[in-house]
Amino acid sequence: MLRIGCVKYLNALPLVRGWPGEVDFGHPSTLCQRLANSELNVALVSSFEFLRNPLYRIVDDVSISSDGPVYSVVLAHCGELSDIQEIEFDPASQTSINLLRCLLAELGMNPQLGSGPKAFGGGAGSSPEDGFAMANLPTSRAARLIIGDQAIAFRQRHAGEFQFWDLGEQWKKLTGLPFVYALWLIRPEVVDAKSVARCLRALRDENLTNLDHLVRDSVAGGVEQDSRSMAEFVTQYFSEHLRFSFGGAEKQGLEHFAHLCVRHGVLPRRDRTLTLV
Repeated sequence: MLRIGCVKYLNALPLVRGWPGEVDFGHPSTLCQRLANSELNVALVSSFEFLRNPLYRIVDDVSISSDGPVYSVVLAHCGELSDIQEIEFDPASQTSINLLRCLLAELGMNPQLGSGPKAFGGGAGSSPEDGFAMANLPTSRAARLIIGDQAIAFRQRHAGEFQFWDLGEQWKKLTGLPFVYALWLIRPEVVDAKSVARCLRALRDENLTNLDHLVRDSVAGGVEQDSRSMAEFVTQYFSEHLRFSFGGAEKQGLEHFAHLCVRHGVLPRRDRTLTLV
């Protein structure tokens, strides 16, 4: 039986909704470890996992990317960015953390980076913003990297209170390329990888073709007025902030990310040939 894992964020919904078998949902770092340990055969995980350990095959034409502001990967801060001395981050996503490292290094900034308290990402059964209620809010000298559903909840809860430095937008300004946050990775021992990849591409196509159904499912169970507002946001999020392809521009963006990771000492120099299925 194929063991498949997926990040437990809203941005993954168009790529996994309707999968006919069981799906193990988890935080990116946990899924990367399980995939590396062969506990999973296929997983939608941080793109950095491939750059770190390029033994996997990549499902071609599918990713979670942005070509400008992504909305859900942001540095929350007060005052001037140049005044920031410390940045706290959720260790769930190595891609976002190392994207931040590269962006700051390219700007000549070197604040201290450190992971936040365990409560930062919220515990089992908690709402996305629960972790933030238990942690210190950003100050003029201490910022916070926030990702995924936590970032969405935080921005909506604290709109107008903080400034949000969107990493997707900054990457686009720096490189002119899209940024790839997550990929479907398949372990090398999976014998029917091409068939799995075709199914995942078809699933993505079906979900994006029926975007109204996808949005409706994503906000089901909310208060009527809140549900309408959330549906508008989710529609904009899926159609304007995110891209779900992995074409030539996205591949160039991933290769440039690898180049900057090597330049700034995040990764060693090595061959990272994309093996696509």
